[in-house]
Amino acid sequence: MKQTIERFNPNISNGLTNKQVLQRKEEYLFNYDTSVQTKSIKRILFDNFFTLFNFINLILAIAVFSVGSYKNMLFLGVVIINTAISTIQEIHSKRVVDKLSLLAVSKAKVIRNSKKEEVSIYDIVLDDIIEFSTGNQIPTDCIVKSGEVLVNESFITGEQDSVTKVPGDMILSGSYIISGKCIAKVEHVGEDNYTYKISSGAKYVKKINSEIINSLKKIIKYITFAIIPIGSLLFYTQLNVDGNTFQDAVVKSVAAIIGMIPEGLVLLTSTVLAVSVIRLSKSKVLVQELYCIETLARIDTLCLDKTGTLTEGSMEVKNFIPINSTKDDMSNILANIAKSSEDENSTIKAIKNYFTNISNEFIVNTKIPFNSKSKWSGINYKNVGTYIIGAPEFVLKNNFNNYTDELKKYNKDYRVLVLAHSNNAFNNKQLPDNIELIGFILILDKIRKEASDTIKYFKKQGVDIKIISGDNPITVSKIAKQVGIQDYKKYIDMSTLKEDDDISNIVTNYTIFGRVSPVQKKLLVEALQKNGKTVAMTGDGVNDVLALKASDCSIAMANGSDATKNISQLVLLDSNFASMPKVVAEGRRTINNIGRSASLFLVKTIYSIFLAVLFIFVGESYPFMPIQLTLISVVTIGIPSFMLALEPNKERVKGKFFKNIISKSLPTASMVIIAIAILTILNKFNIITDSYFSSLSIIITGICALTLLFVLSKSRKSENTKLPFSIYRLSIAISMSILFFIGLTHFNWLFNVFQ
Repeated sequence: MKQTIERFNPNISNGLTNKQVLQRKEEYLFNYDTSVQTKSIKRILFDNFFTLFNFINLILAIAVFSVGSYKNMLFLGVVIINTAISTIQEIHSKRVVDKLSLLAVSKAKVIRNSKKEEVSIYDIVLDDIIEFSTGNQIPTDCIVKSGEVLVNESFITGEQDSVTKVPGDMILSGSYIISGKCIAKVEHVGEDNYTYKISSGAKYVKKINSEIINSLKKIIKYITFAIIPIGSLLFYTQLNVDGNTFQDAVVKSVAAIIGMIPEGLVLLTSTVLAVSVIRLSKSKVLVQELYCIETLARIDTLCLDKTGTLTEGSMEVKNFIPINSTKDDMSNILANIAKSSEDENSTIKAIKNYFTNISNEFIVNTKIPFNSKSKWSGINYKNVGTYIIGAPEFVLKNNFNNYTDELKKYNKDYRVLVLAHSNNAFNNKQLPDNIELIGFILILDKIRKEASDTIKYFKKQGVDIKIISGDNPITVSKIAKQVGIQDYKKYIDMSTLKEDDDISNIVTNYTIFGRVSPVQKKLLVEALQKNGKTVAMTGDGVNDVLALKASDCSIAMANGSDATKNISQLVLLDSNFASMPKVVAEGRRTINNIGRSASLFLVKTIYSIFLAVLFIFVGESYPFMPIQLTLISVVTIGIPSFMLALEPNKERVKGKFFKNIISKSLPTASMVIIAIAILTILNKFNIITDSYFSSLSIIITGICALTLLFVLSKSRKSENTKLPFSIYRLSIAISMSILFFIGLTHFNWLFNVFQ
C-alpha cells in the first residue's frame, strides 16, 4: 500500500522553505536522475571480457594446453592485452563523458524562501515552485499556477501542434516551452512522472544507424556460423593426415580457427571511438551519442542556424526610424514594451538594453509572447491600444508593399523590425485589425570573429553550407557574405512559398533560406537527405528542434535552449562554432582509420577461412601453428592497426564501409591463398619438405601482409605533400618489416621457422 504523502501548498511568491526542501530530500521525493547516461564500469568490464570470441579463444587455449603445446598459447596474451587496452580506454572515456555531462545538466529557476535561485533539474523536489520561460524543457510534471505558455509535447505524444497551457493545466516532463512565461508547481518527481523516467521524455534518442557496427555485426555473424563446422571438419581431416599426431591435429586446427577470428577488430573500434570522445572533450565538446562520430565523418552538408553560429547570439539596436510618430513617442513606447515583455530572446534583450527611459508608463492588459511561427509579439495596454513588434511582412501583411522601397534601403545593412499600433485588442491571440506602422527598429547581429575561418575550412573540405534562419533573407545574405559564404546571393524568402512548391528543387538551388518556420527547417533537412546528402545541423533555439531531430547529426550550443541540448548528439560546451572543424576532423580521422585498420584484420580472416576449407579437401597437414600466426598478427595487424588508428586523417568518408574494407583486404588475402596453394602442391610432390613448407608459408604470408602495409602508406590526395608515401605510415611499415625479420631469424626457435 502506497504511503500517503503530506503535500505542501506554498505561495508562488515565496516557494518552499529550506526546511521543507530538506524534508522532501529525506523522504526521497526529489527529481533524481533515473537515466543511465553511460555504461557502468562493471558493465564495461563484462562487455569487453565476456565476448563470444574471447570465449572461443579461451576454449582454444585450453585445448592447446591439454596437449602440452604451451608456447602455442601465446595468442591468448595478445587477446588479453587487446581486451585490457580497450577496457581502460572505455572506462577513461566514460569518466570524461560523465564529467562533461555534469557541466551540461540543465538548470531550473525555482522560488524558495521568497528568492529565485538556479538548481540542477535533479535537485527539484515535490511541490517546488518553478519559473519557466521560452526554450526551457520541462524536467518534471507540473501544474501551471500563473502565466500562459505555448508548449510542444511532440516528444511525448508525437503531435507537432503546440498546445496553450493556462493556470490549472498540467505541463508534462519532456515537453518544452515555445513561447511565454509561467510559474508552475511540481506535481510529480522521478518515476512518478508521466514519462516514468525523465530521460525518456527529456531525451530524444535516435535509432543508432552505424554502418561500421552493422558491418562488423554482419562479419561476426558469418564468421560465427563458419568457425564451428569448418573447425570441426578440419580437425577430423588433420587427425587422418599421415604423420600427424593428436597433438598436431589439435594445434593446427586451433591455428586455423584463431586465424578466422578478427579478435581485435571490435575492440579496436570501441577503443578508437573512446579515444575520439576524450580528444573532443579537450575541445569542450560533449559526445552524447558515441556513433554520431561516424556520421560526422560522412557529412557533406552542414545546415547552420545563423543565430549562435555565424553570429554570437546577441544583438544590439543601432537606430530607430519613426514613420508615423515622433522620436520621443516611439522611444517611450519601446521602453514600455521592454519593461512589460516577458520574452527572453536576443531581440527583446537588445531593445531592453537600448530603451530604458519611460516618460509615460502604460498599464498592461494582455501579452502575446514571441512565436517563431508567427514572428511577432505584442502587448495590449489599458487606454492606449495594442503595440506589436515583429518581422515587417508578418506584421504589416497587405500594407507591406507600401514600405518595400524604404525597407530595402535598411535591409542592406540591418535586420529590420517594425513597431506597429492598433486601437483594437488582439483577435483571439491573433493580430488585431487596423494596424498602423509607427516605425522601424534597426538591429545588428554581432558576427563571431572565428566564423570566417570556420566557413573557409568547410569549403576546403568539400562540405556544402546551407544557412537556415527565421530572419529576413536579405539580412542573412549580408551576414553570409561577411563570413565568406560563396553563394550568398542565392537566397529565398520561405514565407512566400506555396504548398505545391517543390522543396527538393529549392534546397538544391539556394544557399540562404530566410523567414523559415520550424516545420520548414525540418522539411529542408529532409529534402537534402532525400537528395542523397548526409546532413549535420547546428542550432540553439526551440525553433531548431524539429530540424535537429531530422538531421543525421545534431549539434547544439551549450548556451541554447534546454530542448535543443537534450535532443542533440553533440553539445559544444563553450558554444563556440570554431570547434566544428575539430569535431568533423575527429570524425573523419576516426572512421577512415578504423576502415584502414579493419582491412588489416580481415586479410587474416579471409585467407584463414579459405585455407581451412582448402585443407579439408586436399587432406594435407595445415601449414600454420598458433605461435606462427601470433607473430604475423602482432607485426602486420596488432601494432600497425593501433598506430594507424591514431593518425590524423581529414579525408571525407566515401562509399560503404564493408565494401571499402573488403576491396582493400581481398587482393592481399588472395595473394596469400594462391601462394599457400602453390606451396601445398610443391609439398605434395615432395619438391619441398614439410619443415620448409611450414616455414615458407609463414614467410610468404608475412610478406604479403606487409605489402598491404606499404600500399596503405601511400600519400592521400588530401595531404599537402609531393612525397609518394606518408613518412609516418612508411616508418610503421618499415619498422614492422624489421620486427618480422628479427622474429624469423633471432627467434626462429620460438616461432618454429626452419626447425
